[in-house]
Amino acid sequence: MNRLLPLAFALLKFASGYFLTSPQYDLHRDEYLYLNQGRHLAWGYLEVPPLMAAQGWMSMALGGSFFWVKFWPFLWGAATLYLVMRLAQRLGGGWFATALAGTCYLGTAFARLNLLFQPNSFEVFGFLFCLYGLARYVQTERPRFLYWLGLGLGLGLLNKYTTLFFIAALGGALLLTPWRRLLGQRDFWGAAGLALLLWLPNVAWQIRHGVPFLHHMQLLHDTQLVHVEAAAFWKMQLLMCIGAVWVWMPGLLALLQGRALQPYRVVGLVVVFGIGLQALLHGKDYYTLGYYPVLFSFGAWWWEQRLRPFARPSRPSALAWRPVVQVALLSLPLLLMPLMLPFIYSLRPPAAMAALRPRYAPLGLYRWEDGHDHALPQDYADMRGWREMADKTWAAYQSLPDSVRAHTLIKCDNYGQASALNYYNAHRPMPPAQSFNGSFLYWYPVREDWQAVILVDDEPDAELISHFASCRAFGRVEDPYAREKGAVITVGIKPDRAIISRANGEHRAALAEWEGPARPR
Repeated sequence: MNRLLPLAFALLKFASGYFLTSPQYDLHRDEYLYLNQGRHLAWGYLEVPPLMAAQGWMSMALGGSFFWVKFWPFLWGAATLYLVMRLAQRLGGGWFATALAGTCYLGTAFARLNLLFQPNSFEVFGFLFCLYGLARYVQTERPRFLYWLGLGLGLGLLNKYTTLFFIAALGGALLLTPWRRLLGQRDFWGAAGLALLLWLPNVAWQIRHGVPFLHHMQLLHDTQLVHVEAAAFWKMQLLMCIGAVWVWMPGLLALLQGRALQPYRVVGLVVVFGIGLQALLHGKDYYTLGYYPVLFSFGAWWWEQRLRPFARPSRPSALAWRPVVQVALLSLPLLLMPLMLPFIYSLRPPAAMAALRPRYAPLGLYRWEDGHDHALPQDYADMRGWREMADKTWAAYQSLPDSVRAHTLIKCDNYGQASALNYYNAHRPMPPAQSFNGSFLYWYPVREDWQAVILVDDEPDAELISHFASCRAFGRVEDPYAREKGAVITVGIKPDRAIISRANGEHRAALAEWEGPARPR
């Protein structure tokens, strides 16, 4: 029965995800991007490594419905929960430690994380998979668990480059513990070779394209990470897992200082170094989430050990308190959840979410990447207005004469707009939307024979309008809660050669920013 408990929790988590979203919200802007990358399979992209695109391709191949888009985050969330609970069991925990580790995962920020088709769900799973393999090797010293570690690192590098920081934390932890002896073992280097082998196609892609990862990191720093404040970072470390702080904190302290867990100290140091690196580099607060689930397992085991004295026959009065303490510990993560429920599950309509801003804004929950507070949390604003934009762009395209439709360029300001248009208009006979933003640079059709251009951006200026025989605003996004509110759909007829040449030149310049000087392909 004890073996079935993690599986039951995992199945419940997977299935429940489909009932915890509201039709008042579309997919998230990033989800559209990864689905669009699935239409252009490659070993790398300007935003992320290729694993998300592979999942996006499978989702679209299976119909691209909500079920298949959300299948992946729900799957990785369920798999992470299963490993959290199994690790508690592997440490020697009984039903209580197993269930406590599970409720800690269910009652913290992972509930929100696992609702979105983004690299973060697999990143958390991958980090835990690696630490699970490391803990099992500490227990058994069986070489296969080193290869589990190598497999997790390799797949992690194909998912998100933050795995490099995890590797740095792992290296530092090994060097500072007796497990540094692994550096002299053949199986350790075999596992490292497996990780490198898995990552190698993406490395080759990066080199072939001028290592755009470096430009991506610079952009990320200049536009987003520069707004990360140390105080806000550490405050969110507490808030993200506040429902389980009395579990993961003792788990971390026991790993770092306790005698019983001394062989596992390397795991605790990976957590400390991993979170510390993100703090030093001004990483976003959620970049650290992958380090907490392993602490739920160790913390749950620690609590079970502390409660065992209650069962001593010499202390019959304490025996009666043991179930009470167990129920309290199991319930607390879930009892605190209602306080943050509106920010975990997108069930409240936008107006109701906006009304909560005065109460929750001091916690930073309404602050966007630009460092300012807005009407909705950024994730929620990023899930509004896309269907409206796609329908209005389709209507703009239909307004064109039949003779020019095949020679029409649909150009968007950013990847979210272009990806969402391609998702919602996939069943309609219109050209795919393009952009000079991110990986869309690789898919832009360089042509000289455009007869019409549909622009999705701000209102075009007079200088741009002068390059068309006629140019008019067809519509705009009206949704007051959308991050794209006010985006204008403009239809331009018969662009002159000057504007076409300028667009092609801007495309070359934007690609050169990522790749450097032109290189043979």
